[in-house]
Amino acid sequence: MNTATESSAPRMHWGLLLAAAGMLMITMGARQTTGLFVTPIHQSTGIGIAAISFALAIGQFTWGAVQPVFGAIADKRGSTGVLVFGGVLLSLGLALTPLMPSQWGLMFTLGVLTAAGAGAGSFSILIGATAQQLAPEKRSFAAGFINAGGSLGQFVFAPIVQFVITAAGWGSAMYTLAVASLLAIPLAWPLRRKAVATGGGSVATAVGEITLRQQIAIALRDRSYWMLHIGFFTCGVHIAFLVTHLPGEIALCGLPGSVSAISIALIGLFNVAGSLAAGALGQRYRMKTILAVMYASRAVMIALYLLAPPTALTFYVFAAALGFTWLATVPPTAGLVGKLFGPRYLGTLFGLTLLSHQLGGFFGAWLGGVALEHSGDYTWMWYGDMVLALIAAAANLPIREKSPKAAPAAA
Repeated sequence: MNTATESSAPRMHWGLLLAAAGMLMITMGARQTTGLFVTPIHQSTGIGIAAISFALAIGQFTWGAVQPVFGAIADKRGSTGVLVFGGVLLSLGLALTPLMPSQWGLMFTLGVLTAAGAGAGSFSILIGATAQQLAPEKRSFAAGFINAGGSLGQFVFAPIVQFVITAAGWGSAMYTLAVASLLAIPLAWPLRRKAVATGGGSVATAVGEITLRQQIAIALRDRSYWMLHIGFFTCGVHIAFLVTHLPGEIALCGLPGSVSAISIALIGLFNVAGSLAAGALGQRYRMKTILAVMYASRAVMIALYLLAPPTALTFYVFAAALGFTWLATVPPTAGLVGKLFGPRYLGTLFGLTLLSHQLGGFFGAWLGGVALEHSGDYTWMWYGDMVLALIAAAANLPIREKSPKAAPAAA
């Protein structure tokens, strides 16, 4: 009997990973292509770039704000209901967007509904749901594998969305994404198991009866946890600014929309490799070092981009290089959270770091639009991104990769 269980474990684990990666592929594919809609919405509705950017900035914050909430629900009651609800909400928000072509309408659909739905099927819930069913030595690779699914979604969705926008308009592209988002719902079924539950109790009983509230209090007193928040805040600024405004930057250089779609797709494609590499390296090297190197490399890449001529090839090379670190910060960040505090409440604790990520995302998306309307380009945003990248690299170096001494307050 024990032999049968062991022989079935790999199949069960790969099923979990493939389902989680597939769901993230859909939710992130829908989210990370929103920048392709900014110019078409502006041209067809007359809504200002800054106003559209603000709606997307609200979406960045909402996506992060809901994750610790949904993560806590998933940690306590299982992830299936959260994931199904997220798929429905994401599809509904996308379908309603063409029917509400105003600033307030975009704030409601893209800023609240779509973002909340994507957040319910995103990193913290998916990584938390799988980490509780995997051995500790497999979690870093699992986080990288799941994260690669989100990047693959960006690679797959970007050219499709751009094609539909060009051929049939941005409204039809939104409807296409709404239908595609429904495919995430059946993927919640393989994630229904909850290894931490045993009868009426939970693993909390086996580890000193620590509660969610007590675990959050311990985490908030830990300096290393706050250093992760600083780094992830910066990552959010970078990603939201680029996913929202890279098409605008390319348009300012007089290049066609196809260059934007290819660049966004290249970011996603190369982040598949980056995520898998980060997950694998996290099993052998200190994760704080991996994070520091990735953040510092972004400052170098942005500097080289600003010195290069504004050609299509420049954007392709920049997208590929930046894509390698794009969301490859997720596996080591999630890995460090799990290493510091264990997997029991990983969905909640990692969800809180994602809230910091998306707080940065709010400023990245919004300030990019403000910079464009006030100065006519994004120069100062690029400079700010470089400074933040260096700060994030320095913030990760003092992180302690060991579990803090937690007093068993519930004993």
